[in-house]
Amino acid sequence: MIVVLMGVSGSGKTTVGEILARQTAWRYLDADDHHPPENIAKMRAGTPLTDADRWPWLDRLNGLLREHQAAGEHVILACSALRQVYRERLAQGLDDVRWIHLEGSFQLIASRLAARKHRYMPASLLRSQFETLEAPTDALVVDITDPPEMLARRIAKRLK
Repeated sequence: MIVVLMGVSGSGKTTVGEILARQTAWRYLDADDHHPPENIAKMRAGTPLTDADRWPWLDRLNGLLREHQAAGEHVILACSALRQVYRERLAQGLDDVRWIHLEGSFQLIASRLAARKHRYMPASLLRSQFETLEAPTDALVVDITDPPEMLARRIAKRLK
């Protein structure tokens, strides 16, 4: 099974994903670790990525997920996957992908971003992420107001 924790920056994908991976003993991947240097430079400069920027990144992630699937491994991927076409590209050729949409208000997530320092994602890009987001119709939607440990337990229970 491939579980993709999706949502805008600051929604808790990494935190919840790492906890969920510990709870399930599944492999954890963070999509942020696989951006090409050009994408990172654009985001650091406060420039939103275009679809052309995202396609090679999504293809790389898809390749990684296919490798883990072929090895029979369960994987948890933290990835924004904001648009349906991104999710389709990410899931191409995969058998069992479960989408978990970590959802919260702009105000809540903006306050979280203000309290943290991401290695390259400035809080100024949050508005563009909300504007890009296409809520999935085939995902488990999880409200992020509860503590991350509780969210991970709730997700694990739903995946069993």
